[in-house]
Amino acid sequence: MSEKLRGRTVFITGASRGIGREIALRAARDGANIVIAAKSAEPHPKLPGTIHSVAEEVEVAGGQALPVQLDVRDDAMIATAMERAAKQFGGIDVVVNNAGAIRLDPVEKIEMKRFDLVFQINTRAVLAVTKAALPYLAKSDHAHVLSLSPPINLDPKWLGSYIPYTTTKYAMTLLSLGMAEEFRDRQIGVNTLWPRTTIATAAVEFEVGAEYIARSRTPAIMAEAAHAILVSVPAEMTGRTFLDEEILRERGETNFDQYLNDPACTKPMMDLYVDDRSEGTGIRNEHA
Repeated sequence: MSEKLRGRTVFITGASRGIGREIALRAARDGANIVIAAKSAEPHPKLPGTIHSVAEEVEVAGGQALPVQLDVRDDAMIATAMERAAKQFGGIDVVVNNAGAIRLDPVEKIEMKRFDLVFQINTRAVLAVTKAALPYLAKSDHAHVLSLSPPINLDPKWLGSYIPYTTTKYAMTLLSLGMAEEFRDRQIGVNTLWPRTTIATAAVEFEVGAEYIARSRTPAIMAEAAHAILVSVPAEMTGRTFLDEEILRERGETNFDQYLNDPACTKPMMDLYVDDRSEGTGIRNEHA
């Protein structure tokens, strides 16, 4: 089992459930220090997981945990969270911008207050969290920033349906590509990661529909893909926009059936913004 993140401090937003939680547990198995930064400090009646429950899981998995309640829209809370993490663990090596909000409404229907919320949690938070972490990352010899956003796909079919949400996700990627260049001389790796298929999370269930859960992969595939990026040499791994399956194939992985949420469903549904660019994956794009 890899221990390449042993002793590294990994700051993950939105880590109380779903993909963020899975990334935390994967890094914990290396022996990493995990900062579980999320809003959920108390149990939610419909959504499992809190920063405290994930902290317990992290420690069982072999990592050190620091649960921190954080609203990524609040700059003061972000700064305090970074200070606490650096004080407890002696620095920050990795930032994973996982917190996200989704609302698949077209321009005609979306409420501006909802767009403001989605923009703040998606786009603005990547800038705010990364900026606050930068002084600590600059002192690390293994600094990575990873944001969960898609490769920018300007095919009109992705632009006409829910462009308010799409702009916030593409802006995350554009920010990441720009920061990769800005931070290149400091040897801070900045990349993005996005699932090729839908992932079985509460966000998918509540926003897209429960029927998609059986046709999705588990969050474990995103955790393994994130781990593959975060253990690489930052100066050699920067400025890229990965799909989970892509980076795992680069690392020699070929068995993706192990990530099926329902083993009976062998053709999971492709995620938003992903076109079927490779044959033989057993995946079909039904969003088109």
